Amino acid sequence: MIKGYIQIYTGNGKGKTTAALGLAIREAGAGGKVFIGQFLKSGNYSEITALKKFATQITVEHYGLGRFVKGHPAMEDIEAGMRGYKRVTEIIEKGGYDLVILDEGNVAVKYNIFSEKDLLDIFDRKPDHVEIVVTGRGATQAVIDRADMVVEMKAVKHYFDKGVKARIGIEK
Repeated sequence: MIKGYIQIYTGNGKGKTTAALGLAIREAGAGGKVFIGQFLKSGNYSEITALKKFATQITVEHYGLGRFVKGHPAMEDIEAGMRGYKRVTEIIEKGGYDLVILDEGNVAVKYNIFSEKDLLDIFDRKPDHVEIVVTGRGATQAVIDRADMVVEMKAVKHYFDKGVKARIGIEK
């Protein structure tokens, strides 16, 4: 069994979730099991449709209500996120998955869906063989310090700035 590490994909650029999903496919291709917990999102994305083809190896669960959360989340958003936090904690402690992804986990911390301490506690509960990936803008310094690898996506230029909307198959 190989050693698992903690990876953080953060920054204001595009590609954090996409990179995590690429890693999920790579792990599945190597015969591993993957659990993806998506915070603050619902399942209306093209990648979720594609991942259903890997259903025996990749499990995806959503802990969001499918609306953009900015500022102060509604109580329903917090409750959904806390259900997800508890579920991901159980998944990690059991150690039945090789890769566990907390998609938008950094954003969940930023908006107090669960705390920075809660996220650090997940890291502490990680069995040695489990790889954890946390995506989302705004990773805290404590999370960055605790991680084994941090990738910051930097927006240099983006067509969204010219009014291009999210396109099915590319951004959603």
